[in-house]
Parts: sequence; C-alpha cells; structure tokens
Amino acid sequence: MVQVRTWIEPVVAAATVASSFYDTALLFAVKNYYNQSIASLNTSDSNILQKSISNFYIIYNLILGLAPLLSAYILAKIGDRQRRKVTIGVPLLGYLLSQSLLLPVMFLDWPIEVMYGSAALNGLTGCYTTYWAGVMALASEGSSEQTRSVKLIVIELVCGIAGFIGSLASGQIFVSVKITNHQGTTLVICSLFFYILCLVYVIFVLKVPLQRNSGLVNHGHASSEEHTERSKLLGERCEESPSSTSGIQFRGFIALLFATAILYNIASDGSVYVLSLFLLNKPLNFSPVYIGYANAAGYMIYITSFLGVFILSRWLKDVTLILIGIVSFTAGIFILAFTRWAFLYFIARGVMMFAIIPFSTIRSALSKQIPESSYGKVFAVLNLSMSITSIVTSLVFNKIYQATLDTFNGTCFIISGIIAIVSLIPISVSAYKYPMLYASRRQ
Repeated sequence: MVQVRTWIEPVVAAATVASSFYDTALLFAVKNYYNQSIASLNTSDSNILQKSISNFYIIYNLILGLAPLLSAYILAKIGDRQRRKVTIGVPLLGYLLSQSLLLPVMFLDWPIEVMYGSAALNGLTGCYTTYWAGVMALASEGSSEQTRSVKLIVIELVCGIAGFIGSLASGQIFVSVKITNHQGTTLVICSLFFYILCLVYVIFVLKVPLQRNSGLVNHGHASSEEHTERSKLLGERCEESPSSTSGIQFRGFIALLFATAILYNIASDGSVYVLSLFLLNKPLNFSPVYIGYANAAGYMIYITSFLGVFILSRWLKDVTLILIGIVSFTAGIFILAFTRWAFLYFIARGVMMFAIIPFSTIRSALSKQIPESSYGKVFAVLNLSMSITSIVTSLVFNKIYQATLDTFNGTCFIISGIIAIVSLIPISVSAYKYPMLYASRRQ
C-alpha cells in the first residue's frame, strides 16, 4: 500500500486533463474576444484576427516564462531537502488560482488582458518549470538506474494518454455541454475540479519514495552493519563517479546534454507556439472539435514514444534513443510545414511518433551522473534554461509567423526543423567523446 502511495502518475494524469481543458477554453476565449473587437471595426480580415491572437500569446508566454525565474530554483532547493511534495503542490495551487481568473473573463466580460495577471500568478508559484522538475525528481528517486529511462517515459505515457482523452473530450464539451450561455465555462470548471483533486492527492495521499543508493533501498530501521555496508558501497560509487571520468569530462558531458535539450526544446516550442494559430487559419480552419482531435493527435506522440523506449531500450543506449526521437520530430515538422489538408496534418503527427523520447531520455542520462540530493536542482536548472530560451522563442516565432502569413505560413515549421537538425550536433559529440557514460544498459 505504501508503494502505491508513491505513484505520481495519478497527479500527472489529472493535471494533464485539466491543462488540456483549460488550453482549449483559453484559445477560444481569446479568439472570441478579438472576434468581437474586430467586428466592431467593421472588418473581416482574418489576418488581423491571427495577429491579435498571436500578440496576446506573445505577451502571455513572455510573462509565463519570466515569472518562474524568481521562484523555480528556490522551490527546487526546498524539494531537495526532503520536501519533494512542495515542488509539486505549490505549482498545482498556482494553476488552480491563476486559471480560475478565466471565469470572470467569460462570465463578467472582463478584458482578456486579465489573463496576463493569471500568467504572472502561475509563474510566481513555479508553473510548469517547477512542477515537471518535481515530478521527474520524484520519479527518479523511486527508480533504479537500469529502469529509469523506462520509468520516466512511463510518466510521459500517462501524460500522453490523459492529454489524448482530455483533448478529445474538450472539443466535444466545448460544443455540446453548456452550464451557462458562455461557451467554454464548463471546460474551465472541469479543469479547476481536476486541479483540486491533484492537490488533495498530493497533500493527503502521496508519499515521497525512499532514496535508492546503487539499487539499494533503505527499508525501515536497518542495522548498523547494513548502514556501514551501504555507506561503503556509496563511497565506492562516488569514487568511480562519473564512470571514472575527470571533473572536466563530466562537466563537458553535462553541458552537451544541456545544449541538446535546449536546442531541441527551441525547435519543439517554436512549432507549438504557432501551431494553434496555424490550425485556426486558412486553409485548415479547424473548429473546436477538430482542435480537440488535433491536440489528441499531439498527445498520441507520448504513447508512441513510450512504446519506442519500452521496446527499443532493451537493445539501444540512451544516446541512440535521443537521436531517433530528434530525427522523428524533424521529418514530421517538415511535412507539417506544407500541410494544406487535414489528413496531411495527422500524417505529420504520425511521423513525429518518437518526438517525446529526447526529453525524458536526456533527463534519465543526467540523473545517472548526479547524486540523488541534486535531482531537483539540476532538473530545475534545466527547465529554467529551457524556459528562458522559450521566452525568446515565443517572441521570435510569433513575429515570424505574423510576417509570413501572406507568403508561406509554414515558415516557422521549416525553421524548427533546421534547429532540430542542429540539436543533433551536441548529442553526437557527446556520444563520440564520452561513450563510457552511455554504457549502462537496461537489464
């Protein structure tokens, strides 16, 4: 029973469903708000609507990216001091409070700019940066090195299944279920309900797993001989760590992994930030139901990525899995750039079936080279690094999208693909220079 209470998967599932509901509600709340504003100007120019929505998300994502810089690392340090639940519970509380501000925007016709305050509140409580670092740290603590890559991708799988279900349901709920005359309020209320369930689980049910040392778990009160033996094993491990390499080599390896993760995140974020606008615009013109289908197809990648790691990790090293994931994303994003029909969008998503593998596998490779007491800080620094670059990515890619609306609106996807190709360089260098650090295989 205690082992079951260490599962973080129920939180990930409920929070992902909540997020998928909220994202759909926010997108169409923004669209409806600017539709009304443009209608008052007696114009029907779709490019004006696209640019208005894009400008909103530039500012929204900018605030969402900057605000966690004040809190994420502090919360991560608290989490590493045996208070791991803080790094998960505080961001979830922030989600609950900040996203509830969408209700008065819908019910009371508050200006959409209120959501900038929502983004600030969300960011100050850690946002996704702290939440996901906490989830990854907790999952890493509860797994051995041999099973860690699979364990982390299982978390991604749960996220994918929940997102798939939530996305499919969000479009149907938006169109069919109305508690009031305001479209989208049902989605927001359901989203807040799921966040409340997450908080209750984290506070009253979730138990932080006992730390592992070289596969040994300290159950109950061990004898002094057992403590001495474990200390000896840990000391031997520290003397050999990381894999008998020097400190300079170790730092070089970590830097290359960080470079790959950041570049690949830029490529991924660059496409994600403009994808909703791309789907709403001509020639696709997706409705709320089709937006739900499109998001569900995106979450399917989590499931196929899990299957890829679960099957291929028996024979392939972490570095090979990362390369496969990047190539899969690159091929799919180039197809997406030239998508003009709905069926081609889903084909592109199918080609990107392993695109999530690099994120979880890079974290797994990092966790195998650092002490457990530093998981939270290292993952938080990685997430903060990606968050900072995401701020610039959001601004640049949205501006590029606006500038290319009348020429070729798939330009952003082409750029994303090129950056993804560049991200292959540092991970390839790390495999060439430090092959011994990828030597551990799943058993």
